[in-house]
Amino acid sequence: MTIKSQLLSVAAFSLVLGACTSSEKQAVVEEQLPIVKTEKVFIEDVPQIISYTATVEPFKSNNITANMANRIKEIKVDVGDNVTAGQTLVILDNVNVEQLEVRIANQEREYNRAKELYEIGGGTQQAVDQIKTELDASKRSLQNLKENMVLTSPISGVVTARNYENGDMTGALPILTIENMRPVKILINVSESEFPKVKKGMKVDVKLDTYGDEVFTGTVYLIHPTIDAATRTFQVEITVPNADGRIHSGMFARVDINYGTSKHVVVPDRAIVKQTGSGVRYVYTYKDGKVAYHEVKLGQRLDNRYELLSGLENDVEVVVSGQNRLGDGMSVQLAGTETTKAAQDTIK
Repeated sequence: MTIKSQLLSVAAFSLVLGACTSSEKQAVVEEQLPIVKTEKVFIEDVPQIISYTATVEPFKSNNITANMANRIKEIKVDVGDNVTAGQTLVILDNVNVEQLEVRIANQEREYNRAKELYEIGGGTQQAVDQIKTELDASKRSLQNLKENMVLTSPISGVVTARNYENGDMTGALPILTIENMRPVKILINVSESEFPKVKKGMKVDVKLDTYGDEVFTGTVYLIHPTIDAATRTFQVEITVPNADGRIHSGMFARVDINYGTSKHVVVPDRAIVKQTGSGVRYVYTYKDGKVAYHEVKLGQRLDNRYELLSGLENDVEVVVSGQNRLGDGMSVQLAGTETTKAAQDTIK
């Protein structure tokens, strides 16, 4: 609207007022005020449920490796196979064993000669002791090698990785990886303010994106005792039974922990306005014909209401309709008064 048009509108409005009685003038002025609807806020016991996101992990994971480089004779399982604790997984070649046995036999002959020589005065005790030390070390290595020629699983679980084939030499990678997936584990980072509230054995709700809204029951299994100084959080391990094996490592999980209830102000969702271009949320309160701007901090959504963490006191009236025309300190009129009957019909 141009300045000229604005002046003409003001002049026309002035002419209308000039032709009215005092009561009519009041009605015309009131018709120009923004029309709003209000509701009272109130205090409610709000469940303090906090959600965390994490990735499913195996409860235990074990890498099957050889204690020294050796050729693989046979790998008896493959990826996806279920194994039990103590089951034979890998058989290694016995070439190293044979070589070590030959070395031990030579060391024993050297040791016996050194002893005989010393006994007739042709050698030293130091030479005898040195050969004996080397012989004992070789025997320990042989025992260890024999024990590790057949590799067994220390846990029950499923084979999730196989990095070699029969005939390969072992290297830096584990031959196999075994993961125990019954139960599974979920590791979450919890704010230090909740440290006194988390208890071992607490039940929690777990949802997996793979299974939509289906809820799995988890249990707080372990609470790490230290706080990370950088993030101000501590770690909590959640276990989920997974008896049917439907949950797999790597799945995206959402964990809900209920910390009890707290009394907080709740406000109708229609009262909340989002400030354009920012994350700020605010409401208008109503008192004695005027509105006031209040920035608020939201908690949980509760059906058609929001929990407020800060911003309003109990029992105030908030505007739930007509906020788009408002400003801080502006005079308004409530929908439902006699002087605004025509306007009410318009906004319904």
